[in-house]
Amino acid sequence: MVLTLDLLNAADSAGFVALLEGVYEHSPWIAQRAVQQRPAGGFASLAALKCVLAQTVREASLDEQLGLIRAHPELAGKAMVSQSLTAESTDEQRRAGLTHCTPDEFAQLQQLNADYNARFGWPFILAVRGPRGEGLSRQHIIDTFSRRLQAHPDVERAECLRHIHRIAEIRLNDKFGITPALGNQVWDWAESLARFSDPGFAEQGQLTVTYLTDAHRACAAQLADWMREAGFDDVSIDAVGNVVGVYHGEAEAQALAAHGRLEASPAIPPRLLTGSHYDTVRNGGKYDGRLGILVPMVCVRELHRQGRRLTHGIEVIGFAEEEGQRYKATFLGSSALVGRFDPTWLDQADAEGVVMRELMAASGLPATVDAIQALQRDPTRYLGFVEVHIEQGPVLNGLDLPLGVVSSINGSLRYLGELRGLASHAGTTPMGQRRDAAAAVAELILYVEQRASAVPDVVGTVGQVQVPAGSINVIPGRCRFSLDLRATTDAARDALDADVRQQLQAICARRGLSVTLERTEAAAAAPSDPRWQQRWEDAVSSLGLPVHRLPSGAGHDAMKLHQAMPQAMLFLRGQNLGISHNPLESITNDDADLCVRAFQALLEAL
Repeated sequence: MVLTLDLLNAADSAGFVALLEGVYEHSPWIAQRAVQQRPAGGFASLAALKCVLAQTVREASLDEQLGLIRAHPELAGKAMVSQSLTAESTDEQRRAGLTHCTPDEFAQLQQLNADYNARFGWPFILAVRGPRGEGLSRQHIIDTFSRRLQAHPDVERAECLRHIHRIAEIRLNDKFGITPALGNQVWDWAESLARFSDPGFAEQGQLTVTYLTDAHRACAAQLADWMREAGFDDVSIDAVGNVVGVYHGEAEAQALAAHGRLEASPAIPPRLLTGSHYDTVRNGGKYDGRLGILVPMVCVRELHRQGRRLTHGIEVIGFAEEEGQRYKATFLGSSALVGRFDPTWLDQADAEGVVMRELMAASGLPATVDAIQALQRDPTRYLGFVEVHIEQGPVLNGLDLPLGVVSSINGSLRYLGELRGLASHAGTTPMGQRRDAAAAVAELILYVEQRASAVPDVVGTVGQVQVPAGSINVIPGRCRFSLDLRATTDAARDALDADVRQQLQAICARRGLSVTLERTEAAAAAPSDPRWQQRWEDAVSSLGLPVHRLPSGAGHDAMKLHQAMPQAMLFLRGQNLGISHNPLESITNDDADLCVRAFQALLEAL
């Protein structure tokens, strides 16, 4: 029998628990408590049910959470050998190939099971059907097992619970006969696009796509092909390498049909602008940036398949560069759209001496200031800019929420600094007579941590510390460091900046040190437009999900578009503790499906 929400919502408490039997391994108490949270009108969606089940576990006692973890069998363990697994666990381990391990693989898994249980006291939990729901490879399972064996127990316990929720999510999909087809398309496109990687990284199985390399141009060509297949009306690659796809609104399509051309007219409503970047950091992940291109592409494909057009046209842009990995310039793609492309960038050379202007020309781009300046958009022709992005942080992951609405993109200040004291003998210099530059930086690090922690949505980081020519028996006379300060408003950022610089001066005065501090970057905060933020909140609510608002600590193309038009962002939960800019960056097909549906809801509401 295929389960439905109508059946589940109509069931009494005992029936509700019976219908959800097997979703959480040997743990009916979760359904027993969740049914008490069932709204008067029933659960509005399967996503809403999943959230309540996850919340029930999150609010349970530590002993109950550990009991849930221990209710699960080991991977390729004794229960599998004795064929005493539940039907659900048997199917999951079979799909991952664990019932057909080689002797070496089986021995390795047994040793990992023993080591893991000795360290944590509970079995290793992994959703072996994976982010696509089709099963992980045995090597992937062994690699993940080995990596997580090194985690802190508190972190690992939480990660086990999150994998239990993913297992439950897949089991619920099976019970309800649901396939997240839209999310599968996003996942498949991202996986396919990741086959392109720069030389030196591709050979190691690492993803790196920097500006106008062969891999970068191949990505652009592939995105353009997919846009055409999806039904976009116009697809092009512009003068900086942005991939631009336009799906006309009703009035645009009618004007084209009547006159064979488009001209600005009050009768043609403005378009919605959306997109993100397709370049990557070195050895990065598959979803940073690219998710924000692929999600609206799926939305356009669905509109085209239905033969529908909206009142407003949709313009999707795959920005050619955002990360600043090849040249000392970031947001090349989106800067061009708001008239902020710096002409001096064209004369920059990369680490191999390749000048940007020459690279553009060799790639078939015009490589002229005029051509780039012509890309600037007229904001009156656009409703605004929206961007979907992987969160790149642990907040949504920790709350068991698939989507979050961005309230603001943090403003930031970055510095490179150096403290100078006196290098002297570690054994002969009394503690009270030292001028230790590294100790002063350590004091600064602790102050930055304390000061940033005192104010909500403010962060500060000293990410680099270096003692030039340091020696084990020499007091550091010099210490170089970086400083990264961020906040949701410029006022909060500047207050943090003033306090940190004042404290740095006080530290140096007390310790008898000199300091040089060079500001290397300043970016203004980009608060979300209230109307567009509300539209994202309404879209999330329409899926039956709770609305969670959070700031973005990372920079995005939306920061640039913010300079010309209203903007707002939607975050998608990342897996593996929300890690990003890393090969472990991951999403699930179910979360991607919800993201597409939220975007569709936003479009329909326009």
